[in-house]
Amino acid sequence: MDTEQIREKIVHLNSKAEKNQVIKFLKQQNLKFDKDIEYTVALFDPQKMIGTGSFSGKILKCIAIAPEYKSLGLANKIITLLLQEEFRRGNIHLFLYTKPENKRLFSELGFYKISELNSRIVLMENKAAGIKDYLTEIVQYKRDTGIVSTIVMNCNPFTLGHQYLVEYAASRSDQLHIFIVWEDKSIFPPELRYQLVKEGVKHLSNVIVHKGRDYIISAATFPSYFIKTYQEVVETQAALDLKIFSDHIIPALGISKRFVGEEPFCPVTRTYNKIMKKILPEKGVEVVEVSRLSIGRDIVSASKVREYIGQGEFLKVKKLVPETTYNFLISENAKDIIQQLQSGY
Repeated sequence: MDTEQIREKIVHLNSKAEKNQVIKFLKQQNLKFDKDIEYTVALFDPQKMIGTGSFSGKILKCIAIAPEYKSLGLANKIITLLLQEEFRRGNIHLFLYTKPENKRLFSELGFYKISELNSRIVLMENKAAGIKDYLTEIVQYKRDTGIVSTIVMNCNPFTLGHQYLVEYAASRSDQLHIFIVWEDKSIFPPELRYQLVKEGVKHLSNVIVHKGRDYIISAATFPSYFIKTYQEVVETQAALDLKIFSDHIIPALGISKRFVGEEPFCPVTRTYNKIMKKILPEKGVEVVEVSRLSIGRDIVSASKVREYIGQGEFLKVKKLVPETTYNFLISENAKDIIQQLQSGY
């Protein structure tokens, strides 16, 4: 096949016609176009779309080549174009999720497996020592004796409910590791959420707060373009996140308990907790579910705090957050976040 006439093109995602052409092509390959895509390239022969690839943040996704054009090295071309744009934006450490049958292809293109769910999904990164470097960073805090526990939290923002859960877990542990989900889709950015948690737990001497970085998988950033149903997306994200956690982080720190807040509202979190209760005990980790803290009529939650901020009800906010979080919320540094919440994003 003559590849000389194949041309590349940056897809203008604000053009409905160009975007729909990509969506139609992906549908022909049994794939979907993820909603959070920021950048897309495509290959044409000469007017017919024969391949495409995209990314959102540091995650490459929606990469597909028409069946009749496979084995021509065009996936390499797509990946190279995406890497060039990612590097131009300053994103050096990159990730992709793919089907297990594509693992060899992406290995040949410089990606390394982090974790795999049999016959379902593989998470890969372009840094050979990526997760090893992260484990080296956290393992310096490992304690060899006593009860070592963990909590994984988003804290958007840190509330009295989060603080209650941490104090409960810390009182039942010799050492407690908190991992902050590091996705950048929350209204409170990851570095700020990390600092608010550190400030809110500094009275507890046996608590260590870690940045979850890229190895705590958030439902907000998990790709769904090659998974058929929403329920399957939720269950796959939970199972993969827990596999990475149990294969790498649990043995690195000697964790034997994971504390989690009871989830009365969010079906995604409820599903995650249900799968966690099945997987972690098989790895020797006890899952402890703690009832939510209530104050007056309110079950304390970050979503309730954001709702009250949006309504300008700061006296109600003050009752639901630690002093450290409240002091930030009334500071000049919180001005942009408050404006976004009060404008409905």
